[in-house]
Amino acid sequence: MTEFELYFGLGKDHILDYRNGYDHILFVLALCALYTARDWKKLLILITAFTVGHSITLALATLNVVAVNASVIEFLIPLTIFVTAVSNIFRNEENQTTFSLQLNYVYALLFGLIHGLGFSNYLKSILGKDESIITQLLAFNLGLEFGQIIIVCIFLVVAFILIDVMNRSRRDWKLVLSSAIAGIALVLMKDKIFW
Repeated sequence: MTEFELYFGLGKDHILDYRNGYDHILFVLALCALYTARDWKKLLILITAFTVGHSITLALATLNVVAVNASVIEFLIPLTIFVTAVSNIFRNEENQTTFSLQLNYVYALLFGLIHGLGFSNYLKSILGKDESIITQLLAFNLGLEFGQIIIVCIFLVVAFILIDVMNRSRRDWKLVLSSAIAGIALVLMKDKIFW
């Protein structure tokens, strides 16, 4: 196994680890909640915007360019999940404007910056004292992106079955999913209070 394959696998496994990576999975699902199978291209662009955001801060933190208190980041991550889920609840599908759809891309990119800082400690611990980490960072981020695409595909299949096959309301699906995610995020925020 090459070094690239190793770090790609670590990134993929880290994101798909529902026991330790559930906060990241929740955020991806909160981003997905507004979309259906017909919107798969928009959703993949959205997830890639998230990857770009967390790749930037992951690289900066791993290279020790930026340093942020880990307990603050551990609180901010569920806060980003909560904000995204609550904004879904109050979004009106009939009045979707270009601005309201672009807000999702802003959430994905900006909140991705925060999530990247959360990954940095994990990545630093597996990199050790390596001098050149460009290949490892690239492979790890591509693995994360691949894992996120797997989550999105599972989401789109479930959404297709519920909305298109079983004729469930898209609005109800969005409300139930976003409300559940917001509730879980509140519990996570309570558990991660740092002050």
